[in-house]
Amino acid sequence: MNGLDMQMAQKVLDSQPFSGLVGARITAFGGGAATLEVDIRQELQQQNGFVHGGVLSYAADNSITFAAGTTLGPAVLTGGFSIQYIRPATGRTLIARATVVHTGRRQAVVRCDLFAAADDGAEALCAVAQGTVLSARTQ
Repeated sequence: MNGLDMQMAQKVLDSQPFSGLVGARITAFGGGAATLEVDIRQELQQQNGFVHGGVLSYAADNSITFAAGTTLGPAVLTGGFSIQYIRPATGRTLIARATVVHTGRRQAVVRCDLFAAADDGAEALCAVAQGTVLSARTQ
């Protein structure tokens, strides 16, 4: 991974209005992997003070697609994904780490582990997701 790849990935993320609303940032990108982080704040929580499941799903979806883009190229679309919530997400930062499991000619299968990091940096696994990403390039 080089700095230019990270800059391009962040530029793509910044061009998504919803990503700006959530405050997402790319902290790792390249070699079949991507990490997306979101600072946990009150606006992203549900009524019990946990990060809303929709925010976790957003982070999984985007990190999965960015990871696949490192192997399929930049023109990709999420074909679908599933997410299993393990424990409520609380803390300072939501971290979505996605890794490509398999890449074919036109699609990739990607796994994402979502963690909530506390103020001291300790991470707790809060959800696991898996998705299929499709190449959108025309031949």
